[in-house]
Amino acid sequence: MKLRVYKSLWGMEGPLEEQFERIANAGYDGIESAAQETKDPAQFQTLLKQHGFEYVALVYTEGPDHAEEFRDRVLDAMTFSPKKIVAHAGRDTMSFVKQIRFFETALRLEEEIGIPIAHETHRQRPLFSPMNALALLRELPDLRVNADFSHWCCVCESMLEDQSEAITMAARRAVHLHGRVGYENGPQVPDPRVPEWEDRVKKHEAWWDLSIASHLSRHEKEFTFVPEFGPPTYMQTNPATGAASADLWDVCLWSAERFRGQFGRAV
Repeated sequence: MKLRVYKSLWGMEGPLEEQFERIANAGYDGIESAAQETKDPAQFQTLLKQHGFEYVALVYTEGPDHAEEFRDRVLDAMTFSPKKIVAHAGRDTMSFVKQIRFFETALRLEEEIGIPIAHETHRQRPLFSPMNALALLRELPDLRVNADFSHWCCVCESMLEDQSEAITMAARRAVHLHGRVGYENGPQVPDPRVPEWEDRVKKHEAWWDLSIASHLSRHEKEFTFVPEFGPPTYMQTNPATGAASADLWDVCLWSAERFRGQFGRAV
């Protein structure tokens, strides 16, 4: 099984050509970005081809008709020939029955387009919490996940010590992984490289190992990973100066390299 590491464009600055060049020089395999925010689709497709990048498209819905909007966003994203689609779709405020109906519609669309749609364990979305996600995944055995456990740490104000069943099921359903490290009071530690946060890093790595093991058991050919740390104010800042707690590019690169080591030990 091969590892494919993608770089999110979230938080990157400067001309798009320079962003792609920097990502290519750092050894990433592809790009992940919000397809609906692409300002120049022709330029974007040219840059993907020029650098030989694979693409994971992120799509999101704002409502009120999440199912119709989701279909439109996914079909628009397909013009970029994505390898997978990451979905921030639906709302945590929808009733459980409406969430089920939405995901049933999403599963039919996934079958239609013929590529995986990974629904993210993200705040504000139906999979926002371990218990709601567990209930949905039990009802929908074909629903696939983009696992980002940092959000659950924030929602539950814990390192999820009592949520092993939900973590295990989400990890096994994951077809994509956002490797951000969260903690009890937020979805992103100030800097995962410093010793003070090593225990949280290792906790997330234990969860990611579950997903790697599941991929291996399914005889998957590849595993896709994004070191998706975010910029200020998602990243913590000095309240007096607004300076970021760490360099975002360096943190993402460190996370990518560390996961490559973890993956190599697991397979």
